[in-house]
Amino acid sequence: DVFEQPQHVGHKKIEFHITTDIPAVFQINLEKEEKNGKRVYLYATTEEINNTGFGRIFPAPSSNDKMETEEEDDEIPSEFISRKDLEKNRLSREEMEKFSVFKNYEPGDPNCRIYVKNLAKQVQEKDLKFIFGRYVDFQSEVERNMFDIRLMKEGRMKGQAFIGLPNEKAAAKALKEANGYVLFEKPMVVQFARSARPKQDANEGKRKK
Repeated sequence: DVFEQPQHVGHKKIEFHITTDIPAVFQINLEKEEKNGKRVYLYATTEEINNTGFGRIFPAPSSNDKMETEEEDDEIPSEFISRKDLEKNRLSREEMEKFSVFKNYEPGDPNCRIYVKNLAKQVQEKDLKFIFGRYVDFQSEVERNMFDIRLMKEGRMKGQAFIGLPNEKAAAKALKEANGYVLFEKPMVVQFARSARPKQDANEGKRKK
C-alpha cells in the first residue's frame, strides 16, 4: 500500500534524508527509476544498500584495530613491556631537554651493547629484563645466550647498567624506544656502550696499509 500512493503525484522526485553521502548503488538505481518510471527499484535499492553500502562502513576500523593488537601481541611475549607502555611512559624530546642528564646527550657509535644510566635505587635486573627482553628472540638459543644484563649496584657505577643484545639492529631499536623511559620516577638515559677496541684495531689496520 505504501508504494501505491505516489502514483497520483505528477513529478517523480524522491527525497531521502541521509546524513552520509548517497552510495553509488543507490544513485544508479535512482536513475533507472526515473527512466523506467518504476517504483519497484526503490525497495530493491534499500536492500542493496543494506547489503553493500552501509555494511562496509563499520567493520573496517575494528578489523584494523584487531590487526594492530594482533601484531603487537605477536611481536613480543606478554612477559615483556609492550610498545604502547614504552611510548606512554617515555619523555618527549622537549621534556628531555629539561633534565640535566640529557643536556649533552650523544647516542654513541652503534654496536650490540647498550649503556643505561640514571637508574633509580629500586631498579633490579628483572626490571631491565622486562624492558629490554622485548628485543630478544628467546626461542633462539644464540640470541638468548647473547642477552646479558650487568646492573651496577655499588660504588661509582651505581645506577648504571650494561646490556648485551643479539645484534646492532636490536640495540639501535632499544636505544630509540627506551631512551627517556621513566622507570621508578627517573628517566633512563640509554646510549651505545663504548667499545674502544674495534676502533683501535681499525686505525691500526689503516696505518699498516
